[in-house]
Amino acid sequence: MTRPADHEAAPDAAAPEFRIVAGNPTPAELAAVTAVLTGVLDELSAEQGRLAHTGPSAWAISQRPIRSTIAPGQGAWRSFSA
Repeated sequence: MTRPADHEAAPDAAAPEFRIVAGNPTPAELAAVTAVLTGVLDELSAEQGRLAHTGPSAWAISQRPIRSTIAPGQGAWRSFSA
């Protein structure tokens, strides 16, 4: 059995995770980068959701149903004229 102190705290799922590899940014610069990256990720996830719920493709829409068979007989062709 493990004690709760043995486990590290789980990171917040909403908190962005990135690391600075060079330079010494100010807190305002970090906030700006965080806001931009969060906005881009939100936009991409919204676009993915929109693309997943699109209707039939243009190829599928262009496929018209085949007409019924033409029955021979008097006046049978009148239904096809404008």
